[in-house]
Amino acid sequence: QVHVVESGGGLVQPGGSLRLSCAASGSIFGLYDMGWYRQAPGKQRELVAGITGGGRTNYADAVKGRFTISRDNAKNTVYLQMNSLKPDDTAVYYCNIIFRALSYWGQGTQVTVSS
Repeated sequence: QVHVVESGGGLVQPGGSLRLSCAASGSIFGLYDMGWYRQAPGKQRELVAGITGGGRTNYADAVKGRFTISRDNAKNTVYLQMNSLKPDDTAVYYCNIIFRALSYWGQGTQVTVSS
């Protein structure tokens, strides 16, 4: 069984920064794909950024140049550094892990960008 836990959300003013963390634990090992998704009220969940086991990254157009995804394989942890935050970034952010063809989700962490 794999457990996924996010942390680091909160309230921030426009233009500010936040760093999200996601730790995987349990029966997980080796290299696997990890990603961050978000879901705003009334909208579908969307991919924000992803990183493969080999370290390749991809980003949604809306966050390119502002967000950076990274991982620490020794800690089974993925990070999302979010800079220049905008009100449109307000959402619940979810971590996703694909391990042995199965998808695991965290409980989500709220990010609110407001003055």
